[in-house]
Amino acid sequence: MAFCTLLARLRTAAVCSAALVFAAGAGAQSPSASAAAPKVLRYAFLIAETGFDPAQVSDQYSTAVISHIFEPLYEYDYLARPVKVRPLTAAALPEVSADFKTFTIRIKPGIYFADDPVFKGQRRELVAADYVYSLKRFADPAFKAPFWVQVQNLGLLGLDAQRERALKTGQPFDYDTPIEGLRALDRYTLQLKVAAPRPRLIYTLAMAAYTGAVAREVVQAHGPQQIMAHPVGTGPFVLAQWRRSSRIVLQRNPGYRERYYEAEPAADDAEGQALLARFKGRRLPMLDRVEISIIEESQPRWLSFVNGEMDLVDRVPPEFVNVALPHGRVAPNLAARGIRLHRMLGADTAFTFFNVQHPMLGGMSPERVALRRALSLALDVGAEVRQVRRGQAVVAQSFVLPNTHDFDPSFKSENGEYDPARARALLDLYGYKDRDGDGWRDMPDGSPLVIEVASQPTALDRQYNELWQRNFAAVGVRTHFTSGKWPEQLKQARNGQLMLWFLGESANTPDSIYMLQYLYGPSIGAQNYSRFQLDAYDRLYERLQELPDGPERRALFREAERIQVAYMPLKSHVFRYLNDMSQPWLIGYRRPAFGSVFWHYVDVQR
Repeated sequence: MAFCTLLARLRTAAVCSAALVFAAGAGAQSPSASAAAPKVLRYAFLIAETGFDPAQVSDQYSTAVISHIFEPLYEYDYLARPVKVRPLTAAALPEVSADFKTFTIRIKPGIYFADDPVFKGQRRELVAADYVYSLKRFADPAFKAPFWVQVQNLGLLGLDAQRERALKTGQPFDYDTPIEGLRALDRYTLQLKVAAPRPRLIYTLAMAAYTGAVAREVVQAHGPQQIMAHPVGTGPFVLAQWRRSSRIVLQRNPGYRERYYEAEPAADDAEGQALLARFKGRRLPMLDRVEISIIEESQPRWLSFVNGEMDLVDRVPPEFVNVALPHGRVAPNLAARGIRLHRMLGADTAFTFFNVQHPMLGGMSPERVALRRALSLALDVGAEVRQVRRGQAVVAQSFVLPNTHDFDPSFKSENGEYDPARARALLDLYGYKDRDGDGWRDMPDGSPLVIEVASQPTALDRQYNELWQRNFAAVGVRTHFTSGKWPEQLKQARNGQLMLWFLGESANTPDSIYMLQYLYGPSIGAQNYSRFQLDAYDRLYERLQELPDGPERRALFREAERIQVAYMPLKSHVFRYLNDMSQPWLIGYRRPAFGSVFWHYVDVQR
């Protein structure tokens, strides 16, 4: 059986004893790696993964794993601030036509996929056709790719038509007929042609979640379902163990090419210069293994770090900020142990989407828009920051994120206001009154008004729920909370089955358009959980894709922000401070500005 063969190849007693483990193509360790105790990075995700196929996932926890198994053409320099894109599997930056419509990319020869039984003992080289296939997969209806709209927005000539043929005929997607927009000119040369200018296309080519190369024969061998548990890429790590929603283990890819620590921190970046001096020339990855636990509750996640069971806490839980960081500094007892703080205001937000197709909350009529705006005004986000987040966030004025190119820190809007009196006035004006005398407002037609809030069964979520309940009760609105697992609620959100949901997002690109996809009409069923559709907004979004950076583009971002506030399909609550803490033996950690790609750049010296 393939399962047993893979377990044997892993040569790991822990794997052999785990009956519920999924294993994937990790070879035996090299003699040099096995001679010393393995270097292991241990930390926790607070939300469960969904799987490890780039074409089928979109959550940041799954993509964090994916980004260390699959490799895109480009990457962000680990130390450069502001961020800088540099070649990864590409030999150089793209050759770009003057109109930003043709991109020609040469791939480095001699890069190989991790060993896998599908390759029948032969080394499988990465070639340009692999990137053609990998991008085409997003258009294949069989994979229901949540990021399809993002790939579609690139405007690759002919790709949309291939997808439409598969949808109309019901036949398998055509991978073999060449299209003008996505071609392998030769074994190592990839050419992309797009319908309209794409000045920032390189940012997409630096995202493993979109453009990490997969091998066609591996996907075909396992099919859409099993490939989620069988990732095979060219990256520094391979999946060794997977217990769903419990434990993920990656091991060093024993066949990974010779790659060495290089970076270009700014001359005045003392931390970056120190890291470069320490690690320059070290072969990557420096770790042998990464062990990830899924710990949804804040207390056990924090205690596992304090007790030395975890090497890194990715975002100190809000409940423990005052203990860990009194007055914004590492607590003396932790500092005495050499524990370090890594803090930044991230391109990161927490937001609520309102389902504008929901029969109670949805619609574009004045009374439904007024209801959403009243709910937004009723939410005391300042109290959320003070009481629940312990000051580790700032109130957001829009959905354009800090640290992205077109963020305007001076922009102010109703999105950032707390005004229960105005909320009550809006509800009164548009007929949301207590018609049966029970103390709660009803719909204008007299039916009950009950706001159903999706939530998770954690202590932290209960704090948010209590605040929401008080806020809405203060304006006479009744709430009902439905508890569920995050991956399941994500599916419900995409299917339009939730009235509203409170969740977070981090940008993986410096382009400010990242969050705007959440209101883009064609993204309904994927990132557009609000199911918002407005022609004027969609045209604006598409124009933003084409424009070069500059004043005209910035003005359109302000218009997008005004549309968000006017119709309130989505309320941005906060921009979050990201407080990571690391043990003294974790060396080289620096939170990436975008994405979560760092495992191969750190060392563990216990």
